[in-house]
Amino acid sequence: MEKLLEINSLSKSFKGNRVLDNISFLIEKGEVLCLLGPNGAGKSTTINILLGLLGRDSGTITYNGKVVSRSHLRAYKQKLGVVPQDLALYEELSAQQNARFFTSLYGLRGSNLDEAVEEALQFAGLTDRRKDKVKTFSGGMKRRLNIACAIAHHPELVIMDEPTVGIDPQSRNHILDSIKKLQADGITILYTTHYMEEVEAISSRIIIIDHGKIIAEGTKEKLKENIQSEKCYHIELEEGSPVPTEGFYDVEGVKEAKSDGNKIDIVSLRGVENLDRIISLISDAGAHIRNIAGEEASLETVFLKLTGRKLRN
Repeated sequence: MEKLLEINSLSKSFKGNRVLDNISFLIEKGEVLCLLGPNGAGKSTTINILLGLLGRDSGTITYNGKVVSRSHLRAYKQKLGVVPQDLALYEELSAQQNARFFTSLYGLRGSNLDEAVEEALQFAGLTDRRKDKVKTFSGGMKRRLNIACAIAHHPELVIMDEPTVGIDPQSRNHILDSIKKLQADGITILYTTHYMEEVEAISSRIIIIDHGKIIAEGTKEKLKENIQSEKCYHIELEEGSPVPTEGFYDVEGVKEAKSDGNKIDIVSLRGVENLDRIISLISDAGAHIRNIAGEEASLETVFLKLTGRKLRN
């Protein structure tokens, strides 16, 4: 994939406390990059620096091949859409007025502004409530309007900082579906959350940060593989088909085999392809397999092992 944003050797300290410690990473065009970390890990500081709201002690930010500097900071910001954790809306204004105001800040005028606002409200599922004041909206509707205001000017990169905090499951699903649509339209997304199920649903790639340092990155599948040296097969047999477990220990990679009635659990080293041999042993014993399921580490397990903490306390 083609890189959109490149961060090199980024560092930041507050009152002698190093919050970001020489971090470097890429954001590739069209991906949903999830930035995860415990509270105080450095996520918000990273985002605020990327948005130009906070200075950095050292390091460079390169956007589309050009180093982001003060001289063209405004042009860089025009390419961004921001969905903050704290709602940035005017309660006494209507949904349409909010969208018009925030979109106009990016220079849209006239019919271009009208079309952009209408498209954004439709995307957020709020066209029928366009004239209603925001103060009458539910939490989920406000979150959706927050996203509409961030994407109406067609940004190349949308930064979403915990956009689903405090909303109901239906609204959360609507927002996650919206993120998938944005990605399908070619928009790149940097996403932070405290909900691991969201990461499972939308992430192209994940970066885990802790104590101001990047401690792991990769796809969710790769991160799971990296911390898991073993795999487990759960095999269910047809009734009346017992199989002795001793023979499984002769199969390369098998470390443990247990049976309980018509169920067999086999623990094997990851990286050893031995399922076909296991199936052959069961077949040779005259048994019939009803179901085979593999067990993987969850992202929650990965995060806990790497940081010693849960993502959401």
